[in-house]
Amino acid sequence: MKVGRLAPSGKVELEERPAPVAGPGEVTVSLAACGVCGTDLEKARGNYRTAGIIGHEPVGRVASVGDGVTSVHVGDRVFVHHHVPCYACEVCGRGDYTFCPTYSKTNLDPGGFAETFRVPRENVERHAVLRLAPNVDWDAGALLEPAGCALTAIRRVGLPEKARVFVLGLGPVGLLYGRLARALGASWVGGTEISARRRDVALRGGFDVALDPRDAEAVRRSVRAATSELGVDLAVVATGHPAVAKSATELVRRGGTVNLFGLPESGSRLDVDLQALYLHGTRLVPTYATTETDIAEVHRRVATGSLALSDLVSHRTPLERIDEAFRLAGQPEESVKVVVTGPAA
Repeated sequence: MKVGRLAPSGKVELEERPAPVAGPGEVTVSLAACGVCGTDLEKARGNYRTAGIIGHEPVGRVASVGDGVTSVHVGDRVFVHHHVPCYACEVCGRGDYTFCPTYSKTNLDPGGFAETFRVPRENVERHAVLRLAPNVDWDAGALLEPAGCALTAIRRVGLPEKARVFVLGLGPVGLLYGRLARALGASWVGGTEISARRRDVALRGGFDVALDPRDAEAVRRSVRAATSELGVDLAVVATGHPAVAKSATELVRRGGTVNLFGLPESGSRLDVDLQALYLHGTRLVPTYATTETDIAEVHRRVATGSLALSDLVSHRTPLERIDEAFRLAGQPEESVKVVVTGPAA
């Protein structure tokens, strides 16, 4: 079978491997679609301190089930989450599931960019294989994981009633964050993005304003006007550039929150006046990844029509052209969300 892998050079390429077999408690899934995530791009750039497995937003049809599996059946349309917490350690006991020491050690074999992939027993047992509702299409399914990341973040930082939210970086996950914030009661949602195409998508998707960050004074004026000069309740750093994180600290109100949501650049530093943060009571809260519970909640919202995801997909590229998919995903003026399609599509 064909597998998209990350070569030591950082190039994404295809290779042939034997198809995986489902062992006891496991399942295999035939790929329909898998989104190219920003973290996939960072791995290709050598900017992510984690294993080199790529593809973690996959949907497809169950191809086989191992002994003892009763939760899904061959032919079921499913989304599969690649990481699961143990639910037994002290970290999980505090509810910090995505920071569980074994969370990132669980994964799909050989990753989501494969014609068929194996789901380990622990993922199956911990409900990481989610059957899709009939009205949730492959495009929406491939966006469940990044939308889940946004929901996990919002729950962790706490969204005040009628919150005013500003998202810095309107890539796919930043756009999803704004949509979810609005769905959860935010009274005003703004954002910044260099790509004109993505700013337009933001406005069509419910953002009140979407501005070019290169006009910093226009950004400040917009935030002041929307918040009676106070600043936003929540500023979301949905990109990894340190300068953007600094800008976020200047846009929040006293007692407000900055969510470090996007993957920071390796080795980057935050150059801010700590005394100013202290005196203003600014909270800096990092959030990472998501859980199967939050993905299931996002799926429920999509299935009931209260959250739209599919319209963010701008390109569908077959697995055989995965290099082109990665090229497109790295060009914000050309694309919004790129998905790689497989044999089950």
